[in-house]
Amino acid sequence: MVSYSKFIDQSFLIYGLGLSGQSVVKFFKKNNIKNYQVWDDNNKSLFKTKRVSNLNNTLNKVDYIVLSPGISLNDLKNKNKLIKFKKKIITDIDLLYLLNKNFKSIVVTGTNGKSTTCKLISHLLKKNKFKVLLGGNIGTPILDLKIKKNSYVVIEASSFQLSHSKFICPDYAFLLNITNDHLDWHGNKKNYIDSKFKIFSLQKNKHFAIINKKFKEIFKKKKFLSKLIIPKIKNYKNIKYKINNFYLKSIINDENMSHAYIFSKLLKISEKNFIKAMKSFVGLSHRYEFFLKRKNIIFINDSKATSFEAAKYALSSSKNIYWILGGLPKENDKIVLKDVKKNIVKSYLIGNNINFFKKQIKNKINFLVSKNLKVSIINIFKDIKLFNKKNNTILLSPAAASYDQFINFENRGDEFKRLCKFYAKKYL
Repeated sequence: MVSYSKFIDQSFLIYGLGLSGQSVVKFFKKNNIKNYQVWDDNNKSLFKTKRVSNLNNTLNKVDYIVLSPGISLNDLKNKNKLIKFKKKIITDIDLLYLLNKNFKSIVVTGTNGKSTTCKLISHLLKKNKFKVLLGGNIGTPILDLKIKKNSYVVIEASSFQLSHSKFICPDYAFLLNITNDHLDWHGNKKNYIDSKFKIFSLQKNKHFAIINKKFKEIFKKKKFLSKLIIPKIKNYKNIKYKINNFYLKSIINDENMSHAYIFSKLLKISEKNFIKAMKSFVGLSHRYEFFLKRKNIIFINDSKATSFEAAKYALSSSKNIYWILGGLPKENDKIVLKDVKKNIVKSYLIGNNINFFKKQIKNKINFLVSKNLKVSIINIFKDIKLFNKKNNTILLSPAAASYDQFINFENRGDEFKRLCKFYAKKYL
């Protein structure tokens, strides 16, 4: 690994000036790293004094290219130029590890549950008087964190960030799960899986790898050096009802909680203090978010579920479900309802890809084409009276991305909550 003292004398190109790219600029200024230039394919107005005039020449000359995490080499107009210099590409997370050796890092990755697991671990540490910071893909750019000596830094790492990382070396590395996602970005599933496993590649035998048992054999074949730990979900299930937290009682969070629980054991946090911390945990918005109850109906916003693998946890955790699904399906995604269809009263299809979802659920569950959220909610209120069940769940867990009708999954979830509150007053 390159030492930090040598690293600051290198030359850099910051490619991409979104939040992460701008945080890298601030980081360089703060640490007196002067030999850098910037480039963004779209934004021509920021940092004019450092802007590259000849991209080809700069790519050839610089020592490192700091690539913003959301940028896919497959989609860039300068794709071939960057691929040629792929060995030079690093990320903002790499800069964090080169900057500071006086912190403990917890890196969490996986297809589903990353954000919740990061929040759980951060909350657990705070409640037990550890110095802790949270950043990365979850919101705050990692280089914007003010890291103090002996603090714990919880990092949500996307496959995008890990794909190009060269220096990431967590004290505790968590791999939750891997399902078909972002295959268009990575090119194929093998590349996607390889990007996730990069969190273990530089770990030593003093470090910990906490992984889903499905990946045990892959981990061993790759001959990583870190201590392998496989959380047992049943151990967590034995105490989850003592926590008495609606959000954490659901099946959707069993895997996330089993990882947080095993982490508490590694840090010698008592079971009593673990339970006490979890009782006060407030779940993230748009992740199985129980936001309203009216008469015999509970309303759950699970807009973050952008694949069926993510949606099935919500479908497993509730009964008498009026399920809203649809949007932009993920590549190679399949809807397998065998284990959850008993929980579904009826489904309501929205979005611009109705035919895809129709084919997947036809002759398996009762459904109605509703096209958009407003129509689906109105239809649900009418159907609830018709089916006349004692306890009902109105669930948005769309098993699809949101971009066909919304800005992002947050926009979709917020609109769902607004409409539910409005029509609940009207119909109930």
